[in-house]
Amino acid sequence: MVHQSHPARLLIIGPQGSGKGTQGVRIAEAFDIPAISTGDVFRAAVAGGTELGLQVKSVIEAGELVSDELTSAVVRSRLDHADAQDGFLLDGYPRNLAQVRDLDEFLSGRGETLDAVIELRVPRDESISRLSLRAQQQGRTDDTEEVIANRLAIYERETAPILGVYRTRGIVDEIDGVGTLDEVTQRIVAALEARGLNRSAAA
Repeated sequence: MVHQSHPARLLIIGPQGSGKGTQGVRIAEAFDIPAISTGDVFRAAVAGGTELGLQVKSVIEAGELVSDELTSAVVRSRLDHADAQDGFLLDGYPRNLAQVRDLDEFLSGRGETLDAVIELRVPRDESISRLSLRAQQQGRTDDTEEVIANRLAIYERETAPILGVYRTRGIVDEIDGVGTLDEVTQRIVAALEARGLNRSAAA
């Protein structure tokens, strides 16, 4: 087994309701790397009042989607922080082929590549039932099954091409996302360790 001399550089991908956010945080803790989700990055940029943050704020307040260019700029800014120099887990970025190219360009400029892409696989009906239950618990009446199914269709349409790119590079680990939190975490850790990526000694 080849042992990597650096912490892991990871991307986690999964449909809404797959537990991606929760698993991302758990895996980041296990490998002692920051979990970087686009939502958190946008909120931090806006709260920080940076030039990029002000641009994001104006786009969001106008009810528009943040462009690929601006999204990539904000994520690159976050990856430049000291804690992400040696490893990170990305969640929610890249979400289309343009963003994949931006990330490739940024990482190659640092002499880096992604080590692994974790694909959490959850059957569509399981995702819909999980999201419907969450909507009920949170009183979100606008999250109907139709709305949820539409969101999943967008995910499938946008994400399939990204996974295709990463599959040709041989870095996608398909993980069964059905099971307890601990079971799914153990599956992910086992797949990453099989690639020679080492957990943090403190984890």
